[in-house]
Amino acid sequence: MRIVLLSRRGCSACAAARADLARIRDEVGEGFDEVDVDERAGAGDPELRVEYGDRLPVVLLDGVEHSYWAVDDRRLRADLAP
Repeated sequence: MRIVLLSRRGCSACAAARADLARIRDEVGEGFDEVDVDERAGAGDPELRVEYGDRLPVVLLDGVEHSYWAVDDRRLRADLAP
């Protein structure tokens, strides 16, 4: 399974979500990637910012929106369980 955190620079909720995912990563061994939607848009790919930019941070699990505005720890742990 692959976790992606969609975020933007200067977003305090994004920083909290990053810390939550780092804690979960350390506990369950599941890493995550982070994508700055504004940087991606500036590089010519605005789709993520258009789709998710008004509700950041967003956690994607296997390419599907899992949670937004905050990490749903309990649900994410359950979805990552074998």
